[in-house]
Amino acid sequence: MSDATAVNYETSIPNNVGLSHDRRVLRALERWHPGYLDWWNQMGPDGFQDSLVYLRTAVDVGAKGWAKFDYVRMPDYRWGILLASPVEDRVIGFGQHRGEPAWQEVPGEYRAMLRRLCVIQGDTEPASVEQQRHLGKTAPSLYDMRNLFQVNVEEARHLWAMVYLLQKYFGRDGREDAEDLLLRRSGDPDRPRMLGAFNEETPDWLSFFMFTFFTDRDGKMQLESLARSGFDPLSRTTRFMLTEEAHHMFVGETGVARVIQRTCEAMRDAGIEDADDVEAVRALGVIDLPTIQKKANLHYSLSLDLFGSEISTNAANAYNAGLKGRYREERIEDDHRLEHDTYPVLSLVDGEAVSVDAPALTALNMRLRDDYARDAAAGIARWNRVIERTGIAFRVTLPSVAFNRAIGTFAPIEADPDGTIIPHETFKTRRHDWLPSSADGDFIASLMEQQTEPGAYAGWIAPPRSGIDNKPGDFEYVRLS
Repeated sequence: MSDATAVNYETSIPNNVGLSHDRRVLRALERWHPGYLDWWNQMGPDGFQDSLVYLRTAVDVGAKGWAKFDYVRMPDYRWGILLASPVEDRVIGFGQHRGEPAWQEVPGEYRAMLRRLCVIQGDTEPASVEQQRHLGKTAPSLYDMRNLFQVNVEEARHLWAMVYLLQKYFGRDGREDAEDLLLRRSGDPDRPRMLGAFNEETPDWLSFFMFTFFTDRDGKMQLESLARSGFDPLSRTTRFMLTEEAHHMFVGETGVARVIQRTCEAMRDAGIEDADDVEAVRALGVIDLPTIQKKANLHYSLSLDLFGSEISTNAANAYNAGLKGRYREERIEDDHRLEHDTYPVLSLVDGEAVSVDAPALTALNMRLRDDYARDAAAGIARWNRVIERTGIAFRVTLPSVAFNRAIGTFAPIEADPDGTIIPHETFKTRRHDWLPSSADGDFIASLMEQQTEPGAYAGWIAPPRSGIDNKPGDFEYVRLS
Protein backbone atom coordinates (compact mmCIF):
# COMPACT_ATOMS: atom_id res chain seq x y z
CA MET A 1 0.00 0.00 0.00
CA SER A 2 1.21 3.50 -0.72
CA ASP A 3 1.36 6.13 1.99
CA ALA A 4 -1.29 8.06 0.03
CA THR A 5 -3.87 5.30 0.42
CA ALA A 6 -2.90 3.10 3.37
CA VAL A 7 -4.89 3.43 6.58
CA ASN A 8 -3.04 3.50 9.89
CA TYR A 9 -4.80 1.12 12.29
CA GLU A 10 -2.20 1.46 15.03
CA THR A 11 -3.89 4.54 16.48
CA SER A 12 -7.15 4.85 18.39
CA ILE A 13 -8.62 6.64 15.36
CA PRO A 14 -7.77 4.88 12.06
CA ASN A 15 -6.76 7.43 9.47
CA ASN A 16 -4.66 8.19 6.41
CA VAL A 17 -4.25 11.90 7.15
CA GLY A 18 -1.32 11.72 9.57
CA LEU A 19 -3.30 12.36 12.75
CA SER A 20 -0.36 11.24 14.91
CA HIS A 21 1.47 14.35 13.69
CA ASP A 22 -1.51 16.67 14.12
CA ARG A 23 -1.89 16.70 17.88
CA ARG A 24 -4.41 19.53 18.02
CA VAL A 25 -6.93 17.76 15.77
CA LEU A 26 -6.19 14.38 17.30
CA ARG A 27 -6.99 15.72 20.78
CA ALA A 28 -10.19 17.33 19.47
CA LEU A 29 -11.32 14.06 17.92
CA GLU A 30 -10.40 12.10 21.04
CA ARG A 31 -12.52 14.49 23.12
CA TRP A 32 -15.39 14.11 20.66
CA HIS A 33 -15.13 10.30 20.51
CA PRO A 34 -16.81 9.46 23.89
CA GLY A 35 -19.82 11.60 23.02
CA TYR A 36 -19.99 9.89 19.66
CA LEU A 37 -20.01 6.45 21.31
CA ASP A 38 -22.75 7.62 23.67
CA TRP A 39 -24.77 8.71 20.64
CA TRP A 40 -24.13 5.38 18.87
CA ASN A 41 -25.15 3.32 21.88
CA GLN A 42 -28.30 5.41 22.36
CA MET A 43 -29.33 5.87 18.71
CA GLY A 44 -27.58 3.10 16.77
CA PRO A 45 -29.14 -0.31 15.99
CA ASP A 46 -31.39 -1.13 18.92
CA GLY A 47 -30.69 -4.46 20.61
CA PHE A 48 -27.68 -5.56 18.54
CA GLN A 49 -24.69 -3.81 20.09
CA ASP A 50 -23.26 -7.10 21.38
CA SER A 51 -23.90 -9.09 18.20
CA LEU A 52 -21.03 -10.11 15.95
CA VAL A 53 -21.66 -8.76 12.45
CA TYR A 54 -19.75 -9.70 9.28
CA LEU A 55 -18.78 -6.16 8.25
CA ARG A 56 -16.35 -4.64 5.78
CA THR A 57 -13.82 -2.16 7.07
CA ALA A 58 -11.67 0.09 4.90
CA VAL A 59 -7.95 -0.72 5.01
CA ASP A 60 -6.98 1.29 1.92
CA VAL A 61 -8.55 3.99 -0.23
CA GLY A 62 -7.29 2.72 -3.56
CA ALA A 63 -9.67 1.53 -6.26
CA LYS A 64 -8.99 -2.16 -5.59
CA GLY A 65 -8.62 -4.18 -2.43
CA TRP A 66 -9.72 -1.35 -0.19
CA ALA A 67 -11.79 -3.35 2.30
CA LYS A 68 -11.52 -6.40 4.51
CA PHE A 69 -14.42 -8.45 5.91
CA ASP A 70 -14.61 -9.91 9.40
CA TYR A 71 -16.89 -10.28 12.39
CA VAL A 72 -16.99 -7.26 14.67
CA ARG A 73 -19.27 -5.85 17.35
CA MET A 74 -20.58 -2.57 16.01
CA PRO A 75 -19.41 -0.40 18.96
CA ASP A 76 -15.91 -1.75 18.23
CA TYR A 77 -16.06 -0.91 14.52
CA ARG A 78 -12.96 1.00 13.42
CA TRP A 79 -14.50 4.30 12.37
CA GLY A 80 -11.88 6.65 11.08
CA ILE A 81 -10.75 9.50 8.84
CA LEU A 82 -10.28 8.35 5.26
CA LEU A 83 -9.53 10.64 2.33
CA ALA A 84 -9.07 9.58 -1.28
CA SER A 85 -5.56 9.84 -2.70
CA PRO A 86 -4.53 13.37 -3.65
CA VAL A 87 -4.49 14.34 -7.33
CA GLU A 88 -1.16 15.86 -8.24
CA ASP A 89 -1.32 19.51 -9.33
CA ARG A 90 -5.12 19.54 -9.08
CA VAL A 91 -6.79 22.78 -10.13
CA ILE A 92 -10.26 24.19 -9.54
CA GLY A 93 -12.51 23.16 -12.41
CA PHE A 94 -15.31 25.73 -12.35
CA GLY A 95 -16.44 29.14 -11.16
CA GLN A 96 -14.51 32.36 -10.97
CA HIS A 97 -11.39 30.56 -9.68
CA ARG A 98 -11.33 28.03 -12.52
CA GLY A 99 -7.77 27.01 -13.38
CA GLU A 100 -6.29 28.13 -10.03
CA PRO A 101 -4.60 25.55 -7.77
CA ALA A 102 -7.05 23.71 -5.52
CA TRP A 103 -7.11 25.05 -1.96
CA GLN A 104 -5.49 23.04 0.81
CA GLU A 105 -6.73 25.50 3.43
CA VAL A 106 -10.09 27.22 3.77
CA PRO A 107 -10.17 30.48 1.79
CA GLY A 108 -11.16 33.13 4.30
CA GLU A 109 -13.83 34.77 2.15
CA TYR A 110 -15.67 31.45 1.78
CA ARG A 111 -15.30 30.15 5.31
CA ALA A 112 -18.96 30.49 6.35
CA MET A 113 -20.29 29.02 3.11
CA LEU A 114 -17.92 26.06 3.23
CA ARG A 115 -18.60 25.40 6.89
CA ARG A 116 -22.34 25.26 6.24
CA LEU A 117 -21.86 22.76 3.39
CA CYS A 118 -19.95 20.49 5.78
CA VAL A 119 -22.54 20.84 8.55
CA ILE A 120 -25.51 20.06 6.29
CA GLN A 121 -23.78 17.03 4.80
CA GLY A 122 -22.69 15.90 8.26
CA ASP A 123 -26.19 16.22 9.68
CA THR A 124 -27.69 13.78 7.19
CA GLU A 125 -25.33 10.95 8.15
CA PRO A 126 -26.36 10.26 11.79
CA ALA A 127 -29.97 11.08 10.90
CA SER A 128 -30.35 7.99 8.71
CA VAL A 129 -28.88 5.79 11.46
CA GLU A 130 -31.47 7.18 13.85
CA GLN A 131 -34.29 6.60 11.36
CA GLN A 132 -33.29 2.94 10.93
CA ARG A 133 -32.37 1.97 14.48
CA HIS A 134 -35.31 -0.41 15.09
CA LEU A 135 -35.26 -2.27 11.77
CA GLY A 136 -32.96 -5.07 12.92
CA LYS A 137 -35.81 -6.45 15.02
CA THR A 138 -37.86 -7.16 11.88
CA ALA A 139 -35.07 -8.13 9.46
CA PRO A 140 -36.27 -10.58 6.78
CA SER A 141 -32.93 -12.45 6.86
CA LEU A 142 -29.47 -12.34 8.38
CA TYR A 143 -28.22 -11.19 4.96
CA ASP A 144 -30.50 -8.15 5.07
CA MET A 145 -29.75 -7.51 8.74
CA ARG A 146 -26.05 -7.44 7.95
CA ASN A 147 -26.60 -5.04 5.03
CA LEU A 148 -28.58 -2.72 7.29
CA PHE A 149 -25.78 -2.66 9.84
CA GLN A 150 -23.16 -2.11 7.14
CA VAL A 151 -25.09 0.90 5.91
CA ASN A 152 -25.39 2.16 9.51
CA VAL A 153 -21.69 1.94 10.38
CA GLU A 154 -20.71 3.57 7.09
CA GLU A 155 -23.18 6.42 7.48
CA ALA A 156 -21.67 6.89 10.93
CA ARG A 157 -18.19 6.93 9.40
CA HIS A 158 -19.38 9.64 7.02
CA LEU A 159 -20.26 11.63 10.13
CA TRP A 160 -16.64 11.21 11.22
CA ALA A 161 -15.52 12.45 7.80
CA MET A 162 -17.38 15.74 8.15
CA VAL A 163 -16.42 16.13 11.82
CA TYR A 164 -12.75 15.84 10.88
CA LEU A 165 -13.09 18.67 8.36
CA LEU A 166 -14.97 20.83 10.85
CA GLN A 167 -12.46 20.29 13.63
CA LYS A 168 -9.35 20.63 11.52
CA TYR A 169 -10.29 23.62 9.42
CA PHE A 170 -12.89 25.65 11.33
CA GLY A 171 -11.49 26.06 14.84
CA ARG A 172 -13.85 26.61 17.76
CA ASP A 173 -16.85 27.07 15.46
CA GLY A 174 -16.13 23.68 13.87
CA ARG A 175 -15.76 21.98 17.25
CA GLU A 176 -19.12 23.39 18.35
CA ASP A 177 -20.71 22.22 15.09
CA ALA A 178 -19.29 18.73 15.68
CA GLU A 179 -20.90 18.62 19.11
CA ASP A 180 -24.23 19.83 17.72
CA LEU A 181 -24.24 16.98 15.19
CA LEU A 182 -24.56 14.61 18.16
CA LEU A 183 -27.36 16.59 19.81
CA ARG A 184 -29.94 16.80 17.04
CA ARG A 185 -32.27 13.83 16.57
CA SER A 186 -34.31 12.65 13.60
CA GLY A 187 -37.96 13.59 14.09
CA ASP A 188 -37.39 15.34 17.41
CA PRO A 189 -39.86 18.25 17.64
CA ASP A 190 -37.37 20.40 19.55
CA ARG A 191 -34.05 19.36 17.94
CA PRO A 192 -34.85 17.93 14.51
CA ARG A 193 -32.36 17.15 11.78
CA MET A 194 -31.81 19.95 9.30
CA LEU A 195 -33.45 18.45 6.19
CA GLY A 196 -37.06 17.27 6.08
CA ALA A 197 -36.58 13.79 4.58
CA PHE A 198 -34.26 12.94 7.46
CA ASN A 199 -37.00 13.54 10.00
CA GLU A 200 -39.37 11.00 8.44
CA GLU A 201 -39.89 7.59 10.00
CA THR A 202 -38.50 4.43 8.43
CA PRO A 203 -41.11 2.02 9.84
CA ASP A 204 -40.51 -1.07 7.73
CA TRP A 205 -38.07 -2.76 5.38
CA LEU A 206 -39.75 -1.64 2.17
CA SER A 207 -39.33 1.92 3.44
CA PHE A 208 -35.66 1.18 4.18
CA PHE A 209 -35.08 -0.15 0.68
CA MET A 210 -36.86 2.84 -0.84
CA PHE A 211 -34.85 5.21 1.36
CA THR A 212 -31.53 3.70 0.31
CA PHE A 213 -32.60 3.74 -3.34
CA PHE A 214 -34.04 7.26 -3.48
CA THR A 215 -32.62 9.28 -0.59
CA ASP A 216 -29.13 7.80 -0.66
CA ARG A 217 -29.17 8.55 -4.39
CA ASP A 218 -29.66 12.20 -3.50
CA GLY A 219 -26.64 11.71 -1.23
CA LYS A 220 -24.70 10.38 -4.19
CA MET A 221 -25.57 13.45 -6.29
CA GLN A 222 -24.61 15.84 -3.50
CA LEU A 223 -21.34 13.99 -2.85
CA GLU A 224 -20.53 13.95 -6.57
CA SER A 225 -20.98 17.73 -6.61
CA LEU A 226 -18.83 18.22 -3.51
CA ALA A 227 -16.18 15.88 -4.94
CA ARG A 228 -15.51 18.61 -7.53
CA SER A 229 -14.91 21.19 -4.79
CA GLY A 230 -11.97 23.51 -5.09
CA PHE A 231 -11.36 22.89 -1.38
CA ASP A 232 -9.24 19.78 -1.82
CA PRO A 233 -9.77 18.15 1.60
CA LEU A 234 -13.55 18.22 1.00
CA SER A 235 -13.09 16.80 -2.49
CA ARG A 236 -10.89 13.96 -1.25
CA THR A 237 -13.23 13.22 1.66
CA THR A 238 -16.35 12.96 -0.49
CA ARG A 239 -14.61 10.99 -3.24
CA PHE A 240 -13.98 8.17 -0.77
CA MET A 241 -17.46 8.50 0.74
CA LEU A 242 -18.84 7.77 -2.74
CA THR A 243 -17.07 4.41 -2.70
CA GLU A 244 -19.09 3.41 0.36
CA GLU A 245 -22.31 5.11 -0.80
CA ALA A 246 -22.48 2.84 -3.85
CA HIS A 247 -23.20 -0.15 -1.60
CA HIS A 248 -26.06 1.69 0.09
CA MET A 249 -27.83 2.25 -3.23
CA PHE A 250 -27.14 -1.37 -4.17
CA VAL A 251 -28.94 -2.45 -0.99
CA GLY A 252 -31.93 -0.30 -1.92
CA GLU A 253 -32.19 -1.18 -5.59
CA THR A 254 -31.74 -4.93 -5.13
CA GLY A 255 -33.94 -4.92 -2.02
CA VAL A 256 -36.92 -3.47 -3.88
CA ALA A 257 -36.18 -5.74 -6.86
CA ARG A 258 -36.31 -8.78 -4.56
CA VAL A 259 -39.64 -7.63 -3.08
CA ILE A 260 -41.03 -7.20 -6.60
CA GLN A 261 -39.67 -10.56 -7.69
CA ARG A 262 -41.27 -12.42 -4.79
CA THR A 263 -44.61 -10.68 -5.36
CA CYS A 264 -44.64 -11.50 -9.07
CA GLU A 265 -43.63 -15.10 -8.46
CA ALA A 266 -46.40 -15.52 -5.88
CA MET A 267 -48.94 -14.00 -8.27
CA ARG A 268 -47.84 -16.26 -11.10
CA ASP A 269 -47.92 -19.37 -8.93
CA ALA A 270 -51.44 -18.47 -7.70
CA GLY A 271 -52.68 -17.69 -11.20
CA ILE A 272 -53.36 -14.02 -10.37
CA GLU A 273 -52.87 -11.82 -13.45
CA ASP A 274 -54.49 -8.58 -12.24
CA ALA A 275 -51.93 -6.60 -10.22
CA ASP A 276 -54.71 -4.29 -9.05
CA ASP A 277 -56.44 -7.15 -7.20
CA VAL A 278 -54.76 -5.95 -4.03
CA GLU A 279 -56.63 -8.11 -1.53
CA ALA A 280 -55.99 -11.33 -3.48
CA VAL A 281 -52.28 -10.53 -3.74
CA ARG A 282 -51.98 -9.58 -0.08
CA ALA A 283 -53.63 -12.85 0.90
CA LEU A 284 -50.51 -14.54 -0.51
CA GLY A 285 -48.38 -12.86 2.16
CA VAL A 286 -46.57 -10.55 -0.24
CA ILE A 287 -46.63 -6.80 -0.91
CA ASP A 288 -48.86 -5.84 -3.84
CA LEU A 289 -47.36 -3.85 -6.70
CA PRO A 290 -49.69 -0.81 -6.34
CA THR A 291 -48.46 -0.37 -2.75
CA ILE A 292 -44.86 -0.61 -3.94
CA GLN A 293 -45.72 2.15 -6.43
CA LYS A 294 -47.18 4.29 -3.66
CA LYS A 295 -44.03 3.85 -1.59
CA ALA A 296 -41.94 4.89 -4.60
CA ASN A 297 -44.13 7.98 -5.07
CA LEU A 298 -43.58 8.97 -1.44
CA HIS A 299 -39.84 8.49 -1.26
CA TYR A 300 -39.15 10.05 -4.65
CA SER A 301 -41.11 13.20 -3.82
CA LEU A 302 -39.46 13.50 -0.40
CA SER A 303 -36.04 13.10 -1.99
CA LEU A 304 -36.76 15.76 -4.64
CA ASP A 305 -37.30 18.26 -1.84
CA LEU A 306 -33.71 17.66 -0.70
CA PHE A 307 -32.50 19.53 -3.80
CA GLY A 308 -34.08 22.75 -2.57
CA SER A 309 -35.66 25.42 -4.73
CA GLU A 310 -35.20 25.19 -8.48
CA ILE A 311 -33.72 28.69 -8.54
CA SER A 312 -31.12 29.26 -5.84
CA THR A 313 -28.66 32.07 -5.23
CA ASN A 314 -26.96 29.93 -2.55
CA ALA A 315 -26.18 27.24 -5.12
CA ALA A 316 -24.99 29.91 -7.56
CA ASN A 317 -22.71 31.43 -4.94
CA ALA A 318 -21.20 28.05 -4.01
CA TYR A 319 -20.55 27.27 -7.67
CA ASN A 320 -19.14 30.67 -8.48
CA ALA A 321 -16.84 30.38 -5.46
CA GLY A 322 -15.56 26.99 -6.64
CA LEU A 323 -16.90 25.15 -3.59
CA LYS A 324 -19.58 22.87 -5.08
CA GLY A 325 -19.70 21.85 -8.72
CA ARG A 326 -22.16 20.04 -10.93
CA TYR A 327 -22.66 16.31 -11.29
CA ARG A 328 -19.78 15.06 -13.47
CA GLU A 329 -18.66 18.64 -14.02
CA GLU A 330 -15.64 17.64 -16.08
CA ARG A 331 -17.84 15.92 -18.70
CA ILE A 332 -19.97 18.99 -19.39
CA GLU A 333 -19.03 20.95 -22.50
CA ASP A 334 -19.31 24.61 -21.61
CA ASP A 335 -17.09 27.31 -20.13
CA HIS A 336 -17.65 26.06 -16.52
CA ARG A 337 -18.33 29.63 -15.44
CA LEU A 338 -21.97 29.92 -16.55
CA GLU A 339 -21.91 33.70 -16.80
CA HIS A 340 -24.08 33.78 -19.93
CA ASP A 341 -25.60 30.26 -20.13
CA THR A 342 -29.23 29.31 -19.57
CA TYR A 343 -30.93 26.12 -18.39
CA PRO A 344 -34.60 25.06 -18.75
CA VAL A 345 -36.48 25.28 -15.46
CA LEU A 346 -40.01 24.07 -14.76
CA SER A 347 -42.13 26.98 -13.59
CA LEU A 348 -45.78 27.71 -12.89
CA VAL A 349 -47.22 30.04 -15.53
CA ASP A 350 -50.96 30.76 -15.41
CA GLY A 351 -51.52 27.59 -13.42
CA GLU A 352 -49.59 25.38 -15.82
CA ALA A 353 -46.15 23.78 -15.46
CA VAL A 354 -44.01 25.06 -18.32
CA SER A 355 -40.31 25.05 -19.11
CA VAL A 356 -38.68 28.47 -18.96
CA ASP A 357 -35.05 29.27 -19.71
CA ALA A 358 -33.33 30.64 -16.61
CA PRO A 359 -29.73 31.69 -15.92
CA ALA A 360 -27.77 28.44 -15.63
CA LEU A 361 -25.87 29.73 -12.61
CA THR A 362 -29.00 30.10 -10.48
CA ALA A 363 -30.61 26.95 -11.93
CA LEU A 364 -27.96 24.56 -10.59
CA ASN A 365 -30.38 22.83 -8.21
CA MET A 366 -32.73 22.16 -11.12
CA ARG A 367 -29.91 20.67 -13.18
CA LEU A 368 -28.76 18.43 -10.34
CA ARG A 369 -32.34 17.32 -9.75
CA ASP A 370 -32.68 16.46 -13.44
CA ASP A 371 -29.47 14.41 -13.23
CA TYR A 372 -30.93 12.65 -10.18
CA ALA A 373 -34.22 11.90 -11.95
CA ARG A 374 -32.39 10.29 -14.88
CA ASP A 375 -30.25 8.24 -12.53
CA ALA A 376 -33.29 7.06 -10.56
CA ALA A 377 -35.19 6.23 -13.78
CA ALA A 378 -32.43 3.82 -14.79
CA GLY A 379 -32.95 1.90 -11.54
CA ILE A 380 -36.72 1.90 -12.03
CA ALA A 381 -36.19 0.38 -15.49
CA ARG A 382 -34.31 -2.49 -13.88
CA TRP A 383 -37.21 -3.10 -11.48
CA ASN A 384 -39.58 -3.21 -14.45
CA ARG A 385 -37.46 -5.82 -16.18
CA VAL A 386 -38.01 -8.04 -13.13
CA ILE A 387 -41.77 -7.64 -13.60
CA GLU A 388 -41.55 -8.19 -17.36
CA ARG A 389 -39.73 -11.50 -16.92
CA THR A 390 -42.71 -12.86 -14.95
CA GLY A 391 -45.28 -11.67 -17.49
CA ILE A 392 -47.23 -9.44 -15.07
CA ALA A 393 -48.83 -6.40 -16.75
CA PHE A 394 -47.58 -3.64 -14.44
CA ARG A 395 -44.90 -0.97 -14.54
CA VAL A 396 -43.42 1.08 -11.72
CA THR A 397 -43.12 4.73 -12.75
CA LEU A 398 -41.67 7.91 -11.32
CA PRO A 399 -44.32 10.52 -10.49
CA SER A 400 -44.15 14.03 -11.86
CA VAL A 401 -41.78 16.41 -10.08
CA ALA A 402 -44.88 18.49 -9.31
CA PHE A 403 -46.39 15.71 -7.19
CA ASN A 404 -46.44 15.92 -3.37
CA ARG A 405 -43.88 18.68 -3.07
CA ALA A 406 -43.12 20.71 0.04
CA ILE A 407 -40.21 22.78 -1.31
CA GLY A 408 -39.76 24.71 -4.55
CA THR A 409 -42.00 25.87 -7.36
CA PHE A 410 -44.71 23.25 -6.81
CA ALA A 411 -44.99 23.48 -3.03
CA PRO A 412 -48.04 25.83 -3.12
CA ILE A 413 -50.09 23.61 -5.46
CA GLU A 414 -51.27 20.03 -5.68
CA ALA A 415 -50.74 17.75 -8.67
CA ASP A 416 -51.49 14.13 -9.44
CA PRO A 417 -48.65 11.72 -10.27
CA ASP A 418 -49.01 12.60 -13.97
CA GLY A 419 -48.34 16.26 -13.17
CA THR A 420 -51.89 17.55 -13.72
CA ILE A 421 -52.58 20.39 -11.28
CA ILE A 422 -55.67 19.61 -9.21
CA PRO A 423 -57.62 21.29 -6.38
CA HIS A 424 -56.39 20.71 -2.84
CA GLU A 425 -59.66 18.98 -1.97
CA THR A 426 -59.24 16.55 -4.85
CA PHE A 427 -55.73 15.71 -3.70
CA LYS A 428 -56.98 15.22 -0.15
CA THR A 429 -59.74 12.89 -1.37
CA ARG A 430 -57.46 10.82 -3.60
CA ARG A 431 -54.28 11.03 -1.53
CA HIS A 432 -54.26 7.35 -0.62
CA ASP A 433 -54.66 6.32 -4.24
CA TRP A 434 -51.18 7.69 -4.73
CA LEU A 435 -49.45 7.64 -1.34
CA PRO A 436 -49.36 4.94 1.37
CA SER A 437 -52.26 4.98 3.81
CA SER A 438 -52.16 3.91 7.43
CA ALA A 439 -53.89 0.68 6.33
CA ASP A 440 -51.11 0.07 3.80
CA GLY A 441 -48.59 0.63 6.56
CA ASP A 442 -50.40 -1.74 8.88
CA PHE A 443 -50.41 -4.47 6.25
CA ILE A 444 -46.70 -4.10 5.54
CA ALA A 445 -46.01 -4.07 9.27
CA SER A 446 -47.92 -7.35 9.63
CA LEU A 447 -45.35 -9.01 7.34
CA MET A 448 -42.34 -7.65 9.22
CA GLU A 449 -41.26 -10.65 11.30
CA GLN A 450 -37.61 -11.23 12.05
CA GLN A 451 -35.97 -14.22 10.36
CA THR A 452 -32.74 -15.33 12.04
CA GLU A 453 -32.06 -18.79 10.62
CA PRO A 454 -28.99 -18.67 8.32
CA GLY A 455 -30.07 -18.98 4.69
CA ALA A 456 -33.77 -18.41 5.44
CA TYR A 457 -35.81 -15.47 4.09
CA ALA A 458 -39.17 -14.00 4.99
CA GLY A 459 -41.95 -14.99 2.62
CA TRP A 460 -42.40 -11.48 1.19
CA ILE A 461 -38.88 -11.12 -0.26
CA ALA A 462 -36.79 -13.24 -2.63
CA PRO A 463 -33.23 -14.31 -1.75
CA PRO A 464 -30.38 -12.34 -3.35
CA ARG A 465 -28.60 -13.66 -6.41
CA SER A 466 -25.29 -13.91 -4.55
CA GLY A 467 -23.92 -13.45 -1.05
CA ILE A 468 -21.70 -10.78 0.45
CA ASP A 469 -17.98 -11.41 -0.06
CA ASN A 470 -18.86 -14.51 -2.12
CA LYS A 471 -20.28 -16.28 0.92
CA PRO A 472 -22.68 -19.24 0.50
CA GLY A 473 -26.43 -18.87 0.87
CA ASP A 474 -26.54 -20.22 4.43
CA PHE A 475 -23.71 -18.05 5.74
CA GLU A 476 -24.30 -16.67 9.26
CA TYR A 477 -23.87 -12.95 8.54
CA VAL A 478 -24.88 -11.95 12.07
CA ARG A 479 -24.15 -13.95 15.20
CA LEU A 480 -26.83 -12.82 17.56
CA SER A 481 -25.94 -12.51 21.22
